[in-house]
Amino acid sequence: MKRGGVLLTSVCLGLILLRPGAASSQTAGGQGQGIESPDANQRARAARELAKTSDPSSLETLAKLVSDPSPKVRREAVLGLSAIRAAQVLDPLITATRDQDAKVRSLAIEALAGYYSGEGPRGGIVGFWQKTWGRAKRRFVEDNFRVDPGVPIAPKVVTALVAALNDTTLIGPAREAAAALGILLARQAVPDLVKAAYSPDVGLAVEALNALGKIQDRSAGPQLLNLLDSESRDVKQQAAVTVGILKVQEAVAKLQAIYEHNPDKGTRARALEGLAYLGSPASVPIFHRALWRSEDELRIFGAEGLGRAGQASALPDLEKAALADRNADARLAIAFAITSLGQMDHLNDLVAELDARQRGYVAEAYLVELARQPQFLPRLYPFLDSGRAGVRRGLCTVLMYAGDASSLAPLEKLSQDPNTDVATEALRALRAVRLRAA
Repeated sequence: MKRGGVLLTSVCLGLILLRPGAASSQTAGGQGQGIESPDANQRARAARELAKTSDPSSLETLAKLVSDPSPKVRREAVLGLSAIRAAQVLDPLITATRDQDAKVRSLAIEALAGYYSGEGPRGGIVGFWQKTWGRAKRRFVEDNFRVDPGVPIAPKVVTALVAALNDTTLIGPAREAAAALGILLARQAVPDLVKAAYSPDVGLAVEALNALGKIQDRSAGPQLLNLLDSESRDVKQQAAVTVGILKVQEAVAKLQAIYEHNPDKGTRARALEGLAYLGSPASVPIFHRALWRSEDELRIFGAEGLGRAGQASALPDLEKAALADRNADARLAIAFAITSLGQMDHLNDLVAELDARQRGYVAEAYLVELARQPQFLPRLYPFLDSGRAGVRRGLCTVLMYAGDASSLAPLEKLSQDPNTDVATEALRALRAVRLRAA
């Protein structure tokens, strides 16, 4: 699920992506003198120029340079390999995940995730992961950087990333491996991610919790309960959200206690967020009070919690809040809650937000959750004829995650949409829905 870009599908995973103006093999071969230079800087420059061509003939040379004595050269080789969409790049990139240079290893980890997600390294590894972390830290439901449903991941890639995760002698790459396993939705890595969630390194623990929230294997949830007592504020906060996403009902009492008594404002907010994901009827009084708090995010979580708790008696309070609240994010959460409780008066508002720059991805997440209810899904189909391309595109994304066999015909129609972005998103959705239907 990814706005503003097209993720790779299995159709293109075996192809080589050539940039316009790619040099001929003769030009690529002309780099040989620099590649063989005894000077590491010259070899690095030659590798960089070779990578710019994205020529198929460069793959073998770049693969060999992954073992160059100079880390500068190895970095350039990994960057070059990351631009080539062919299965042959996986083995040299896996080799690079064992590199003793942290930057080389990090680039290789990012390149492996990018091979499947379409978001490869750009030479700025720190900026990439900080951007991903910034998205993930706030709310898991909004962290949409991950592979499309059904994209097959080579087992050797997951094995390599798990090895990097467990090698904490280079802690930066270990953190990035945790993030990459989440991006790839690597369910087989769950035991290792649970172990990493108890790491004494806070960054690694938080990335592992983030990944577990993306993968959503509920069997991991009960194993994380002890982290609600962590001495690390960051780990405690992330654990509070993760156990909510993983529907650990045993966490309700502890999260309520944290929300009502913890002295740290941020920790209280994350506890309420976890409670909102759980949507336990036992927390309804807390949600009602939160709906009228001065803090925007507490009102958001209060509304979400009331929607998921499933008690229609909350509707009058929510309708009153919908009229009174001036915060657009809170109003969107209230619209989600009212719709969750079976009242469709605000469905138009939810769908219209798909075309909003700031809140479109939140509306997508809400609609995905709603559309997983079979009785709700048909209500979305009339909106596929919207005159707004952003709405049509957003609904394709929703159906990619929540559509069923009844979604195939509408998506087939949208795959012929005159708007290229809509047609592309419809094709992605068709592939995912067909896999589920099969």
